[in-house]
Amino acid sequence: MSDISADLGTGRASVGAVLDYAWTAGEFTATDAMASTALTRSTAIDALATLVDAEILRELPNARAAGAYRAGRPARRFALSADLGVVAGIDAGDTHLAVTIADPLETTLAELRSDIDPDETPAERRAIILDRLQQALAAAGRTRDDLLAICVGVAAPVNRHGASPPHPEGFWERTNPGLTDALRGWAPVVEVKNDAALAAVAEGAVGAAAGCSDYVALLAGERFGGGVVIDGHLLHGAHGGVGEGVVFEHIIGVGAAFGLVPSLHHQLLAAVESGEVDAGSPVGRLVDADRIDPRAVLELASAGDADALLVTGQLGEVLARVVGVLGSMYDPTHVIICGGVAESIEPVLAAARAVLPEQLHLPAPELLASTLGAEVVSLGAVATARRAAREHAVPLLAEQRLSRG
Repeated sequence: MSDISADLGTGRASVGAVLDYAWTAGEFTATDAMASTALTRSTAIDALATLVDAEILRELPNARAAGAYRAGRPARRFALSADLGVVAGIDAGDTHLAVTIADPLETTLAELRSDIDPDETPAERRAIILDRLQQALAAAGRTRDDLLAICVGVAAPVNRHGASPPHPEGFWERTNPGLTDALRGWAPVVEVKNDAALAAVAEGAVGAAAGCSDYVALLAGERFGGGVVIDGHLLHGAHGGVGEGVVFEHIIGVGAAFGLVPSLHHQLLAAVESGEVDAGSPVGRLVDADRIDPRAVLELASAGDADALLVTGQLGEVLARVVGVLGSMYDPTHVIICGGVAESIEPVLAAARAVLPEQLHLPAPELLASTLGAEVVSLGAVATARRAAREHAVPLLAEQRLSRG
């Protein structure tokens, strides 16, 4: 329940109950609120009046005025105010930056996506993120004063205070360059989260794990990293390190935390060098490019090209070992491959499924490709910011307005 009663005395508990109901109710009447909250009619009406006075709820034209009522006394109808503010979801990846501005319910107002130089200093990266956030707000016709909550996803473990531990090569400090401090004061709630954890939030909310209580969302593009949900709870750890991919550097047959994109590159190079794949074949000729396009290999595999199937089959064996470790550690029912690579990864998944049961003693998890594409972290960040707005920022806004009144 919203904590609106915290500073206003226990008499406001009914206000919090009605506000919680309003978030998912759409348009509703006092009778609807009573039925959902078990409040008496007079208490529900008092709570509704309080929230209307605070401009958190708006009263709609009654059913007769709307042309939908013919006889008797028309019911008063309510809905959340259309202008409570906005939330920001930021996907601050190693080489990309995506900023989404959305309302607290369901509408996206602006999206900005751009590449980012992985060699930028922490200070430069921090400045770029703040600048893009400002640009996205302007594109949505909003300002900093409208922000209710911000959630940023970064490619690093993040503790409960939004800080990342030191990395031997400085990678985590660069990908999370003090963002909690940098964004302090921009919104009532600022959260910095691991990107794979946010991918897990998105998959549970609108993706392949909807309705599932035990799953791993595996970001598998450039590096492996897992967001782990067990018994309906997103796991975190003391330093935010649950699902961190460095463990795969110690797994025989995997040997690195590199994701499927660089692994596919290495598998193809090795296959051409060993003679398993003819350098003049459609797949072999891809090696001549500066960077092998994984989609080209995967599309050839989907079309039945024997060389492409050989390479994707070898990569599938690697993925099966990765998923086997996750299955043995967490016992999920699903492992979902997330990120832009997911849209064409089915040939690798088919090969992995064939050998996955050999990798663990427990029943093998179902291996799925995400349908959320490259936006999966952004979707999770927006969902997390919306939850923060619902549970903290809007109740705080109501308290402030009521206190002034």
